[in-house]
Amino acid sequence: QLQLVESGGGLVQPGGSLRLSCAASGANLNFYAFAWFRQAPGKEREFVASIDWDGDNTYYATAVKGRFTISRDNAKNTVYLQMDGLKPDDTAVYYCNANRGGTTFWGQGTQVTVSS
Repeated sequence: QLQLVESGGGLVQPGGSLRLSCAASGANLNFYAFAWFRQAPGKEREFVASIDWDGDNTYYATAVKGRFTISRDNAKNTVYLQMDGLKPDDTAVYYCNANRGGTTFWGQGTQVTVSS
């Protein structure tokens, strides 16, 4: 059973930066792909970014492409989301997701608020 714990959220002004972390435990991360999703109040959860098991391929939602960067450090069992140029529309709870062979795990989420 894989456990995921997000951290790094907070309040930031428009144009600012945050780095989210997703610490994984309970299983070997090999062959798990990871993704970040977010859910704003009153909206559906939406895809933000993903990275494959060896970090060779990354994918981004159009809304964040060029501003966010997903990465992973398998030695530290951690996945990151570097968020630059934050906008008020980025305000949401951000969730870490791991999947392997159709089995999916979710973290509890971390709040990101972008406001002046």
